[in-house]
Amino acid sequence: MTEQHPLPDEAARRLTWPLRLTRMGMIAEELLRAFWPALTILLLVIAALMLGLQDMALLEVVWAIGVIAVLGFGAALYHGTARFHWPSMAEARDRLDRTLPGRPLTAISDSQAIGAGDAASEEVWQAHVARMTERAKGAQAVSPDLRLADRDPYALRYVALLAFVMAVLFGSVWRVASVADMAPGAGGGALAAGPTWEGWIEPPAYTGRPSLYLNDITDGRLDVAENSRITIRLYGEIGALTVTETVSGRTGEVPPATDPAQSFEVTQEGRLVIDGAGGRSWEIALTEDGTPDVSFDGLLDRTASGELRQPFAAQDDYGVVSGQAVIDLNLPAVDRRHGLSLAPDPREAIVLDLPMTITGDRRDFVETLIENLSEHPWAGMPVTMQLSANDALEQVGLTEASPILLPGRRFFDPLAAAVAEQRRDLLWSRSNATRVSQVLRAVSYEPQDVFRSESAYLMLRVALRQLESAIEDAPLTPEVQEEIAQALWEIALMIEEGDLSDALERLRRAQDRLAEAIENGASDAEIAELMQELREAMQDYMRQLAQQSQGQDSDRAEMQGEQQEITGDQLDELLNRLQELMEQGRMAEAQQLLEQLRQMMENMQVTQGEQGQGQQSAGQQAMEDLAETLREQQGLSDEAFRDLQEQFNPGGQQGQPGQQQGQQQGQQEGPGGQGQAQQGPGQGEGQQTPGGGDGGDQPGMSLADRQQALREELERQRQSLPGAGTPEGEAARESLGRAEGAMDNAEEALREEDFAGALDDQAEAMEALREGMRELGEALAQQQQDGQQGDARGQASVQGQRDPLGREAGQSGQIGTDQQLLQGEDVYRRAQELLDEIRRRSGDQARPEEELDYLRRLLDRF
Repeated sequence: MTEQHPLPDEAARRLTWPLRLTRMGMIAEELLRAFWPALTILLLVIAALMLGLQDMALLEVVWAIGVIAVLGFGAALYHGTARFHWPSMAEARDRLDRTLPGRPLTAISDSQAIGAGDAASEEVWQAHVARMTERAKGAQAVSPDLRLADRDPYALRYVALLAFVMAVLFGSVWRVASVADMAPGAGGGALAAGPTWEGWIEPPAYTGRPSLYLNDITDGRLDVAENSRITIRLYGEIGALTVTETVSGRTGEVPPATDPAQSFEVTQEGRLVIDGAGGRSWEIALTEDGTPDVSFDGLLDRTASGELRQPFAAQDDYGVVSGQAVIDLNLPAVDRRHGLSLAPDPREAIVLDLPMTITGDRRDFVETLIENLSEHPWAGMPVTMQLSANDALEQVGLTEASPILLPGRRFFDPLAAAVAEQRRDLLWSRSNATRVSQVLRAVSYEPQDVFRSESAYLMLRVALRQLESAIEDAPLTPEVQEEIAQALWEIALMIEEGDLSDALERLRRAQDRLAEAIENGASDAEIAELMQELREAMQDYMRQLAQQSQGQDSDRAEMQGEQQEITGDQLDELLNRLQELMEQGRMAEAQQLLEQLRQMMENMQVTQGEQGQGQQSAGQQAMEDLAETLREQQGLSDEAFRDLQEQFNPGGQQGQPGQQQGQQQGQQEGPGGQGQAQQGPGQGEGQQTPGGGDGGDQPGMSLADRQQALREELERQRQSLPGAGTPEGEAARESLGRAEGAMDNAEEALREEDFAGALDDQAEAMEALREGMRELGEALAQQQQDGQQGDARGQASVQGQRDPLGREAGQSGQIGTDQQLLQGEDVYRRAQELLDEIRRRSGDQARPEEELDYLRRLLDRF
């Protein structure tokens, strides 16, 4: 057992401040835990009084809340006093000792109870006390635990603290004194002390300025924003204080100057005076709110699609609220010729909202107005653009009306440009309706020479009939005007874009559009877009030629003689040179180079068509038969088209069909683009024609009968089509089956004289024929490639084909190769493709068992 004694003098001296600080922390803990409810109530009451809430509530409410607050504060104070415990120094020493390892304070204050008198024991005890004394020298004051979350789970103490801070920032200590006036009999004391007043000036919210407390501002000049609100409160005997002001500009019913509560807005400069004991006066001046400023921040830009891009800059001292761009027709600058010679229909100006910055400062910012007005009637015409900016006071800043040319879509196809121009004339004035119908009818008089698409021609004829019907029935209404104009816009787009599925047609269209753009001085963006279109069309056409050439005999190259050859790299160099010339503005040289490129591509097409005069294989014969069937179907479609013209315009084509029929049927352009004379009924005896071999195109046969004969011939060709069993061959048969179905529908429509429906079905049949020919070409190319590999290795078995991974076989017919599988830059994509192909082939149970076993082992490994 040990007996505790006071600390040694040296240890007590070193621990004096740690013990005092620890005890003070313990006192703070006890005070906070005992009196935090009373402190919370006190802070809430003081905050409410400083914010002046007592002046806004009824007297009875203030008294009720006051009684509750006093009772609550008293109860909290009593409860805290009962719980409070004053910490002693011994308790502080114990807390400090508990934080030290081995409790050294307790150890050095103990005395030796066992072994006293024994020298060895006493020596050990003295060493222990010395060690504990050294450990006690490092003692630090213990931090108090002021956490009250377990006692205040709703954090009411923080609510009270926040309210008090807000009151200190935005309230006034002087308002606390106003509660004394609410006590019974306090009115006399207030009157004896004299009247008082309070006042505030609150600027408009958009200025971002703080409120002004008039009691803290001495007499003098005050600069305030317009529409600032002044609030005055008068306390004491009514009439002891009065308010005189000339800043509100109020007329009519004005409250008395002695009214205890007055509020009004500052609308003009003037004087504010509070007359009476303790009164003051101020000269009120209005701070100038500048008019917003807006300006053009660069030249108008346009994209290839006709999109308008106008940068602008806006500034205001307090921030721009909104803005607009007004675009109006610049009538004096319009070239008043042709359809624009008439007075235009009244049309409101174009009003566009200016984009406002979202994350930036609206006092000074730069933005870009982006809008596509290519379909507007004024597109491509001279207009004026005026920008405006508004601030919160509805002040407007304007720019000068800038003359510009309203951006619109450029049509490089002459027919599309003509249709778009007539649409513009129709929208310019409804009086142009008759002229527009006459011009469009003249444009479409010889459709076979100008229209590439039957659908576009039919849509134009429907729009013409609707326009002429509206002209005959009554004056053209704005609704019909807009409807026909929308139809003409769609027709122009269809003609401009065209059906670009055929590679050769797409290439010709791209060349024509680029030539038109060079001649008419297109913008850089339009030139870049058309050059990209030409590159893509060139790549598609070269790819199509390559696919067609794969199915031809290898000895055909020897029959070409000394013909010129060109590689893809050379074509790329020519296109790069063409683009470089246009960027340098050397349009004449660019036009000449484009014409040379056009002739070169035409020669490539003729060369492709004239090859192969030797003996033909079954696949080549099938391709030629299908090409002949396609030409025959095109001829029937042309005749149905002329019959449809005759139906719409009786007598308008008299004398022409007889002259043109032979030419139309004898010179149809095939898939390769070459003209080929069609044999007449008396030519080529012993040769079966695609029309059925029995003179399907002989005079006396109706279009429906000839369509039936052509369908039967296609069915015969489909049954004897090579490539059976291959995916490409089966796809070709499926496409030809769809073509037969479309031909059958066209035959039925022709018998019912529904030429429009027949044209649609015939177009579908031709598209299916083209698809079938393409798939047949792929099948033949695959067969030829497999045959060449077998000949090179001297084998015709499965070993002569590629291995399951698509690799070439090794030398001497061995399985495996040194060829690198993952070629190119995107090795990960190629690896995924190989894995997918292995999975696909492993699921094909028709493959040899050895191959399936090999594929399964590959999947197990990867």
